[in-house]
Amino acid sequence: MTFGTWQKAFCLENIPQRYILGFMGFLGVANAYIMRACLSIAIVRMVKPVTHDETLSSDSSVCPYVEEHLSTNTTITSTGGYDWDESTQGMILSAFYYGYIVTHIPGGLLAQRYGGKHTMGLGIFSTALFTLLTPWIAPMGAVPLIILRVLMGLGEGTTFPALSTLLAQWAPPLERCKLGSLVFAGVQIGTVLASAISGFILAYLPWPAVFYIWGGVGMAWFVLWCLLCYNDPSSHPFISQKEKEYLSKTIGATERDKDVGGTPWLAILKSPAVWSLTIAEVGHDWGLYTMVTDLPKYMNDVMHFKISQNGVLSALPYLVMWLVSILLGYVADKIQQRELVGITNLRKILATIGAFGPAVGVVLASYAGCDKTLVAVLFTVGMGFMGFCYASLRVNSLDLSPNFAGTIMAIVNGSGSVSGMVAPLLVGQLTPNKSLLEWRVVFWIMFGILNGTNVLFIMFGSGEVQPWNEPKKEKEETTLNQM
Repeated sequence: MTFGTWQKAFCLENIPQRYILGFMGFLGVANAYIMRACLSIAIVRMVKPVTHDETLSSDSSVCPYVEEHLSTNTTITSTGGYDWDESTQGMILSAFYYGYIVTHIPGGLLAQRYGGKHTMGLGIFSTALFTLLTPWIAPMGAVPLIILRVLMGLGEGTTFPALSTLLAQWAPPLERCKLGSLVFAGVQIGTVLASAISGFILAYLPWPAVFYIWGGVGMAWFVLWCLLCYNDPSSHPFISQKEKEYLSKTIGATERDKDVGGTPWLAILKSPAVWSLTIAEVGHDWGLYTMVTDLPKYMNDVMHFKISQNGVLSALPYLVMWLVSILLGYVADKIQQRELVGITNLRKILATIGAFGPAVGVVLASYAGCDKTLVAVLFTVGMGFMGFCYASLRVNSLDLSPNFAGTIMAIVNGSGSVSGMVAPLLVGQLTPNKSLLEWRVVFWIMFGILNGTNVLFIMFGSGEVQPWNEPKKEKEETTLNQM
């Protein structure tokens, strides 16, 4: 059966291909985040048991252990056996980002030159492969596992630059928020599945099952991606003429421009709009990575939830964030269509809500003490506001330069990876005793970084196409004016 026959058999030729690409991109991002984040909850079972000192029960900064968590010798039950302290765990969890940051710019350049399909596909394929290898490498020690996580990051670093390049070819301006929010909402769904389902897997199966299951899912996605998605409308063999004409009219072309005059590096690096977006993304990612990487540890080490409860409650904030991001993508497009607010002000308003809401939520959660219900509600509501960022920061690189969206996303998202490198290490250093007071400091730091970086985006951010978007055309116009 040929690809065309296979696609027609499932009636996929009747669905607008930009939505198929958007949905597959969403699943790809979700898979990437699942494979990245599942270690954060699995590590709770991989490490040696934690000994509970009964003398700490009177310490107001330490939440009491519920009876079901204690054995007769006051040791918390665990199936893990690796002797990794908090600092070592922080290094393992942050190692991914040391590889992740390296391949962003090469990934963006490859996607611009050769298209985003294979740049993204092979990146996630390699991530799936390394996920499957994790249970084989972990018994060798922390250092081999750190190396594996660095390699995993190298593969996944191409994902967001490649996706931005694809969206520039497939997302019409008035559908940009909707499609962009759909694709990048895979971050939340991936985190939800990594936490919730991994928690249930760990409750009934040995921890290696987490990596075998999610690695296998990643491999299955890669096969579907190769069958269904293409670099641009012109190269797509099954796109309808109606959709191709619509995309040509709204985007300006249906074929990726392979010669736009070279990447205007100096102009990009001198752009206040790019720098303010980059700094805002670093702040956003600090908050996101702190929660993605360490919320399961907080729920286990501080609040003492059971592993199955931990997975669900760690996932709930990202489920709400996903719902908010999808809704806001639709609303933002409607606001733009009706010209109720200028595009620059719209991006800034949404980014501000997406920074302030989570910052307040996590700080309030740290002052809720050991009230498990209130803590879960505050984390969920606070992080839900972060969904506002997906119709602002996440699509802003497409606003600034459709032609170089992959390169800009590489710079922006790659710089944000610094947060993923530093945040888990800092949390490990700041929380040696796993107390509420120590974690409160972590959340106040998150508050300051989220809001401080957003101020710069308010001051210098933009939603307009920058003049250096078409360097070849700009050069030709300059030559004509000099004649």
